[in-house]
Amino acid sequence: MAAGIPYNSVSVNPALPEAELMARAARVRLMIFDVDGILTDGGLLYGADGEQLKRFNVLDGHGIKQLQQSGVATAIISARKSAIVSRRAADLGIAHVQQGVHDKHSAFLQLLTQLQLDADACGFIGDDVIDLPILSQVGFAVSVPNGHREVRARVHYVTQTTGGQGAAREVCDLIMQAQDTYEAALAAYLRPTPQGSAPA
Repeated sequence: MAAGIPYNSVSVNPALPEAELMARAARVRLMIFDVDGILTDGGLLYGADGEQLKRFNVLDGHGIKQLQQSGVATAIISARKSAIVSRRAADLGIAHVQQGVHDKHSAFLQLLTQLQLDADACGFIGDDVIDLPILSQVGFAVSVPNGHREVRARVHYVTQTTGGQGAAREVCDLIMQAQDTYEAALAAYLRPTPQGSAPA
């Protein structure tokens, strides 16, 4: 995308053909999520006692669970540290969580070593310039339409949905479609079952 492109712009980088975009998504074995502005809308709510509150999206949560069930590992790398994020990650079964990380690139390299993965097999979704060191390395770099313009200009894909409003779900669905696992996951919900799954 060209620098300075307005917010709420077209989702796919016009310089990146759809076939290449899907090929990049098909290679993802680990999808990494930023938190503020991605899994949340970026707002920070403080209670009277100073407690920090965050609002998550259940669509995102279920998408992350489905992505994991399809065989793609998930992780969180966030500059802020919050017990709420730890709780949300535990609820979703996200095993790799690094918080309070200001050098996100070093955290990313540690994760690659731990999981014995190449950067090309990873995806990352972020919204601010602190995320650029990872976004410039991964095989599938994603941002959101309300992300910083310098970030949106340098990724492979910009979601149609904003952070905290289903952007993570959109990315999960896209990866699963590229890896031919989406239809099988959807089919499980089209068959009558005695009990439905709980929202994520």
